[in-house]
Amino acid sequence: MEIYLQIGEHLAFITYQSSFIKAFFERNYLSISLNRIQFDMSLNILADYGVPFTNYDVEIIRDKNKITYRRADYLIETTQDYKQATIHVHDELALKHALMNFYSAFILHNNWGLLIHSSCVVEEGNAHIFTGRSGAGKSTAAKLSAPRVLLSDEATLVKIAPEGITVFNSPFRSELKVTGKETSTPLVSIQLLRQALFNSRNQLKKSDAVLNLMDKVFYWVHCPEETKKIMYLLLSLVDKVSVYDLHFQKNDTFWELIS
Repeated sequence: MEIYLQIGEHLAFITYQSSFIKAFFERNYLSISLNRIQFDMSLNILADYGVPFTNYDVEIIRDKNKITYRRADYLIETTQDYKQATIHVHDELALKHALMNFYSAFILHNNWGLLIHSSCVVEEGNAHIFTGRSGAGKSTAAKLSAPRVLLSDEATLVKIAPEGITVFNSPFRSELKVTGKETSTPLVSIQLLRQALFNSRNQLKKSDAVLNLMDKVFYWVHCPEETKKIMYLLLSLVDKVSVYDLHFQKNDTFWELIS
């Protein structure tokens, strides 16, 4: 079986055989029904690998012909330009994480942007990211933001370009379903979340913003050049988008500080 899928601005041609893979794509991805189409990546996905999730550790092996990413529950073998890959997975969780791994590497390789561990909500045509350490409240902030349009609740697709920073609807979801159909939305702020008994919002210096965002990026670096790309993209991001410390109560009143 085969399908064309859209992720951000990119089109993927995917071949697969398993019924659970078909169901996964139908629930989470936007499919494109065209007879002739140019695609950015070609993926062959096989449900024939490994064991259930054990940890997030990924082994990376690079040689002159391909790059291999290996985790207990998935295996990615990709060309160095990330245009063609074979992905072996154990189950749906492995498939989601493998696709996040591959897509993050693809957009970084092409200097398109970053996949950031965060939720993202649209308010009056502008996107606002909520990120922080594990347990800081990314999903909580997303839930409290209803009925505003939700672009992501786990991994936000951020395009970083000279003309501006935009966010795309993310198929890499944790528990909250897609509520918007926008192709892209301008990003105007990033909140570093801290749960508190009061609401307050303070803007960070650009240098502090970069340091705080480094560990929020999904990436699997296999060479120094990739690290330099991440730093360059983060510097471009904070140059155009303000980053704030947001102390918030567990209710929607924090939006009074953002809107």
